[in-house]
Amino acid sequence: MIRSPGRPGAGDPTPAPAAPADRSPSRPAVAAGAVLAGLCLAASVPPWGWWPLAFVGIAVLDRLIADRPWRSRLLRGWLVGAAWFYPATLFVLDLTAPGYPLAGAMLGAYLGVATALSPGGPARRFVLPGTVALLEAARWSWPFGGVPLAHLALGQVDSPLAWSARLAGSLLVVALVVVVGQALSSAVDRSWRPAGAGLGVAVALVAAGALHPRATVVDPAVEIALVQGGGAQQTRASTDQQPVVLGRHLEASRTIEVDDLDLILWPENVVNPGRFLAFDDAYESLVDLARRYDAPVIAGWFTTVSDTTTANYQSIILPNGTEPDRYDKVRLVPFGEYVPLRGLVEAIAPDSGIPRREVQASTTDPVLDSPVGPIGVSISWEGFFDDRARAAVAEGAELLTNPTNGSSYWLTQVQTQQVASNQLRAMENDRWVLQVAPTGFSAVIDPDGNVVERTGISERAVLLDTVEMRRGRTLASLVGRWPMVLYGLGAVALVLTAEARRRSPAT
Repeated sequence: MIRSPGRPGAGDPTPAPAAPADRSPSRPAVAAGAVLAGLCLAASVPPWGWWPLAFVGIAVLDRLIADRPWRSRLLRGWLVGAAWFYPATLFVLDLTAPGYPLAGAMLGAYLGVATALSPGGPARRFVLPGTVALLEAARWSWPFGGVPLAHLALGQVDSPLAWSARLAGSLLVVALVVVVGQALSSAVDRSWRPAGAGLGVAVALVAAGALHPRATVVDPAVEIALVQGGGAQQTRASTDQQPVVLGRHLEASRTIEVDDLDLILWPENVVNPGRFLAFDDAYESLVDLARRYDAPVIAGWFTTVSDTTTANYQSIILPNGTEPDRYDKVRLVPFGEYVPLRGLVEAIAPDSGIPRREVQASTTDPVLDSPVGPIGVSISWEGFFDDRARAAVAEGAELLTNPTNGSSYWLTQVQTQQVASNQLRAMENDRWVLQVAPTGFSAVIDPDGNVVERTGISERAVLLDTVEMRRGRTLASLVGRWPMVLYGLGAVALVLTAEARRRSPAT
């Protein structure tokens, strides 16, 4: 009997099945996917603000860590984070070229830890939003008081997810970005049940935020003027600029053609008495301005206290020449207003340009008593921290302000992210927020997070608008970060418990 070739006969052994081909992506493909995910996350935050790309970035991240061991999740998550933060914090390169690569690597590590703490299996759909929120809370708090820049919530201020900020603040927005991104990843796999569940959670929380009870309007017609003196960006402090900066803001203020102003707001530290500007002369010029418009002036001062300390504060000056209240800055900029580990820094880099004097940190409540009502103040860097606005509202603030000075920064990353941060503060607390800067951006933001007006960079401008004084607290202003921190801790605890049970011997 002649057998046909290639067909086994009855007495032939059954051939072994071929080994399945390894379909796992190559290392270059994984690295390319991680970089793509990180760039999508970077492009979602200001100044670009292409917010849908955040969901794409999280979807790619979700697929990169699926069914991977924790070390792989750690490395892949870190690579995504580094590709996110290097472009999103490019301004750091101008401030400290040696510190830029270290900062990007450190910030990326937070995402790496978040992905390592989350399991690689299906449970990650519940755990990863919590671990990302938990590690973001950590990043906003440590080191040196925290670095709440370029985070996912900043990119969502123009998306529907921002409404959820009224419920549990920016961390809830961060978690929902992860939820929606994972839902997109599930949809790609045609896993419709988890995809629908994720989208359902997001829709429910957005709707709850939109339907949240609103604050009570105390005064619907407060006429305000935000004064931006103008000038070049990317400049450093100089004593010979003391009268120049003050003069720019006085000249801009004199262009106001409204007679019934209720409040004039100046930026941070534009009144800087020193070698070329006498304190009494600066003070009298502000009194003259207040008298001219019969309105209080809130202005930012930067004054020498001693050979080693300075004060950074906002004070309110009335037309009668008195200064009834002031607020000194509480949360300081590390290496800008104070120097952590000064002895070590001076020993390693004595010519690093760190400030000789440090700003004295205050513990005062961030509220100024004014003729129009209590006004909350977050000076510059403090505007990025949700707890400062919450503290002001808790003390009765009916309007929030963020006087700042971004003139030393390269590019517009910090300035645009600061506007977005104040949009979140407005929604979290249901308050109008006024941001004013000497060279931009200055902005008027309504309680729905809409930017009503905004200046350009370096221009001399005065924003005239009508805002409301509002009273009452949102759920987010009451509970702060705690719901999301507890969610993250609970998710991690469940993972650790499940892993301990898996490793324990059977009884």
